[in-house]
This record gives sequence, C-alpha cells and structure tokens, in this order.
Amino acid sequence: MWTYPHTGFRVHQLPALKDNYIYLIEADNGALLAAVDPAEAAPVVEACRALGKPLTHILNTHHHWDHTGANLELKQQYGCTVVGSSDDADRIPGIDVRVSETEPPALPGIDVRVLTVDGHTVGHIAYLIGDALFCGDTLFGGGCGRVFEGTMPEMWQSLQKLAALPAATKVYCAHEYTLANLRFAREADGDNSALKQRISRDTQTRMEQQPTIPSSIGLELATNPFLRALDAGFCSGYAEKAGIAAEPLTVFTHLRESKDRW
Repeated sequence: MWTYPHTGFRVHQLPALKDNYIYLIEADNGALLAAVDPAEAAPVVEACRALGKPLTHILNTHHHWDHTGANLELKQQYGCTVVGSSDDADRIPGIDVRVSETEPPALPGIDVRVLTVDGHTVGHIAYLIGDALFCGDTLFGGGCGRVFEGTMPEMWQSLQKLAALPAATKVYCAHEYTLANLRFAREADGDNSALKQRISRDTQTRMEQQPTIPSSIGLELATNPFLRALDAGFCSGYAEKAGIAAEPLTVFTHLRESKDRW
C-alpha cells in the first residue's frame, strides 16, 4: 500500500489483480473511508484492517467487472454505500446513490466533483476531489482507454475536459499500463525530450517495483500523445507524417485507432 497526502484527505493505493489499482480515500476527520473501483475484496479488507477503520463508501467510475467486482462482497461485510453514475446505474452491482455532474454525492469530510467522461463506456464518470482525479479507464499514464461503447468525438471531448484541469492535478487511474503506453508514445512522438525523460524515469520506477501512478495533468499534457493532439506543433507534424488533416480530433482518432492495432 502506498499513501499520498492531500489537503483534508489521504489516498491509499492498493495493487489488485494483474495490473489494477484500487484507491482508498481517507478523510482526515475520520468520517470517510471510500474505495474507488474495487476490483477484488481482499486488498481492501486488508487495508481497512491495517487502518483500523471500516469502509464507508464505494465510488465506481464505470461498470466493468474489474472495477466493480468486489462491490457486493464489501457491501455485505461493511454495509458501505455504493456510488455510481446515474447513466450506468443498471450495470453497477449494489448501487445505492446515483450521481452526475449536476448531482454529485454528498460525502462526509470531503467535497467531490463528478465529471462525465463518456467514451470508454457510456456513463463513465470521474471523481475530482481537491487536486486528486480518479479517472478510471479514461486517462492512463501515457495513454487513454479504448473506445468501447462511446464514440471517438465523445472520448476526445472527455480527454479535453480532463486536460483543462490544473496542471498539478494528480491523476489516479485504474491500471498500471504506463510503460506499454510510453512505448507506443515513443513511436508517435519520438523527438519529445520530456517523453524520453519520462520513459527513463518510469522504467527505473517499475524496476524498483514502484507504481508510475499517480502522474499529473501537466505530465500527461507534455508526454501523452493522446493529449499532445492539443498541441498545434505536434498535431501538424503527426498529421503530415500520417497523411491526415491537422485537426485535433482527426489526429486523436488516428492515434487511438493505431494504438488499437499496435
């Protein structure tokens, strides 16, 4: 378990399954201990025991089994409240509270914003708590999620929404995909010095069996090719090489389709 302090709360990062991360949000006032996207129960139960606190809430970003797999078991054990998107509610096990951008959850001890980030799935949401973004499978370290249920324009709109957050915002995504994503990024943006530095740093981090996550919005803007489509210079250079229009959505779509085949 790795712990990161924020103003008013702490984030505990738990490895799960093969490459998932579950996050526990612990309010400083002791009123809240919430699990974000619990893929399995055992890491959460162990962490609750170590912290000496029961789980009070589950925050789901979307319905995929590797984000909701422990909902019912944890709810049965702790009587915790399950929170999820009103647009995804029928597919989230044990949901109690349905939320949206205009109706965020009222959680004890912290203020939460809900961001609609359709694309990977319909009804996918992210939770923004202070300077901590819990974005599920929308934005990854060096990459973004596949577009399964939504459309490319929807996914691009969602990524732009996240990219507009303050650069210091910590990105707590749900998977340790960073090194694979950066190998693709190197092919798309090989002259990027910030990317070269990140590859070196994150490779060493993984060799030390440490997480590359959280990253930050600023780091993703500088090194993530899917957000680099917002940069006019990258956009025109990539478009020229790919033989496509130098338009951000077109560049993003080409990148995402190329990554799908990669």
